[in-house]
Amino acid sequence: MKLPTLGSFALASLIGNLSYASSFPVTVDSCGRSVTFNSAPKRAVIHDQNMSQMAFSLGLQDRIAGLTGITGWYKTNAAFDSARGSIPELAPKQPSTENVLSVDPDLFFAGWNYGMRPNGELTPQSLALFNVPVLELSESCVHLSKSGSDASMDLLYRDILRLGSVFGVREKAQQLVTDWQQRMKKIEAAIVNKPAVRVFLYDSGEDKVFTSGRFGMPTALIRAAGGENVMDSIDTSWSKVGIESIMQANPEFIILVDYQKVGWRSSWNFFQQHPVLSTLDAVKNQRYIPLEYGEITPGPLNIQAVEKLAAKLHPSAF
Repeated sequence: MKLPTLGSFALASLIGNLSYASSFPVTVDSCGRSVTFNSAPKRAVIHDQNMSQMAFSLGLQDRIAGLTGITGWYKTNAAFDSARGSIPELAPKQPSTENVLSVDPDLFFAGWNYGMRPNGELTPQSLALFNVPVLELSESCVHLSKSGSDASMDLLYRDILRLGSVFGVREKAQQLVTDWQQRMKKIEAAIVNKPAVRVFLYDSGEDKVFTSGRFGMPTALIRAAGGENVMDSIDTSWSKVGIESIMQANPEFIILVDYQKVGWRSSWNFFQQHPVLSTLDAVKNQRYIPLEYGEITPGPLNIQAVEKLAAKLHPSAF
């Protein structure tokens, strides 16, 4: 099995090239745009659970004026609610320009199909008219470029380092990344001689199933855990596939995305009761794991997701 290369993003070079430092001004890259901050944001608006968790991991709650896209999509847990505290939610699903501007923000952290849509109302260009800078989730840039490298753990590392630099806490961000890389190295050492397990991620759908392709974070998680995403030939991050494609891939293991805290049970029932999908190796052998939305989209919970997944894919190694 070809193991993922850790630190392939050349973090030291990245920090130098993009002026990552705890002093200002700071210039960072966002989907090919250079964004400069003369001081740390004090009234940021952040979209989605995973990006909020990035900010929480850096202790930035007192600099967040509002969140969007949380309660309309899934249930949160006690840890998220505790970290969020009294930060208001400005929109339960897709935010409007009015929602974002309602708190006089000095930053909007979101992504393409994570709060913003190409050619939609809310974009970096539309918010620039109101002098609100935008940082885009790195994984989502593929929706603009339509190409790029396969997803890797560097997507997470990059966004944490960039966020740390923008908020003047680069050292804390670097320490987080260093700690995460050490945990990944332990997994790599444990599975070094293990054959890759064929994995399929099920998000939702019946006739057409929503899953993740080569540019999606699940591909990075699966590879880091000693698996192979059977849909990594799809040149996008998230897409729909037909039942026939799943049958041809015949995964040995299935990841079930859990939005509703044990809502994954209905997803597993779907596979078990389906006249065709029930014959997959993964279903016949009862090999699956539920992972929460925050674990399979770029964010700090990715690390525990890889640890949990690796232990399920290669139980004899742990």
